[in-house]
Amino acid sequence: MATVQQLSTKHILGIKYLTEQDIRLIFETAQSFKEVINRPIKKVPSLRDVTVANLFFENSTRTRISFELAEKRLSADTVNFSASSSSVKKGETLLDTVNNILSMKVDMVVMRHPAPGAHHFLAQHIDANIVNAGDGTHEHPTQALLDAFSMQEQIGDLRGKNICIFGDILHSRVALSNIFCLQKLGARVRVCGPPTLIPKHINSLGVEVSHNVFESLQWCDVANILRIQLERQDIKYFPSLREYSQYFGVNKQLLDQLDKPILIMHPGPINRGVEITSDVADSDHSIILQQVENGVAVRMAVLYLLAAKR
Repeated sequence: MATVQQLSTKHILGIKYLTEQDIRLIFETAQSFKEVINRPIKKVPSLRDVTVANLFFENSTRTRISFELAEKRLSADTVNFSASSSSVKKGETLLDTVNNILSMKVDMVVMRHPAPGAHHFLAQHIDANIVNAGDGTHEHPTQALLDAFSMQEQIGDLRGKNICIFGDILHSRVALSNIFCLQKLGARVRVCGPPTLIPKHINSLGVEVSHNVFESLQWCDVANILRIQLERQDIKYFPSLREYSQYFGVNKQLLDQLDKPILIMHPGPINRGVEITSDVADSDHSIILQQVENGVAVRMAVLYLLAAKR
């Protein structure tokens, strides 16, 4: 597969650093790879002789597996690293860890790290291409790319479309990346959730803020519902999960009252019965499983296009 176009950057550190042209190029490339992964033979030799290190300093299931599968579909060699079973536990620094891996002649690093900005630090010190698979509560660019790609696949060009992000906006790296990505594609973006889970200055990003779930569902074309990130909450932001579900959860009764169909999305993992009920997650409105499938194609596109920058 050949393309004359290239990304404007050698890393995917955040959506903030991509242009609209970069995003559209990734989508075009992902569409081609989606056809590949639906063929009987799902592999292409595009990244043969390229070695990718997957460094996960935080737990991950979907993102890690999605990247590993994307690398295998592209015929790359992979090295998988987990901080819980490494020398990080003995006090080794991030830079030492990565330099040790790079000395094994690794070309790309896919990294998830709890510290915001860890990927920028690495980009200044090492030569490999870096893909941000999530840094703290900052950004998760490939999740935003696959979300927007999935929306575009269902409702066409996102320019002028109304997209609402529901839930724990304060602790979500997915929310920030989605906001940047959707705005670059011309969508109108709103966030909806309890006041305690909405960042104070989010208006400065040019998004609308609402605390009314039904009104926001009525307004939007797509509802992207985020989970409550209890593991990041050091204080209580709402009285109970039951109360959160009652006032801010999305359920079938709400959808049935709308005067138009909308798309339901969720980046996972889903807290069923909290931010979303099972009858919504598994309904005809939902494209949650399509998001998972598209994640592999989008990550294949990102890796392929970065390899062209080497």
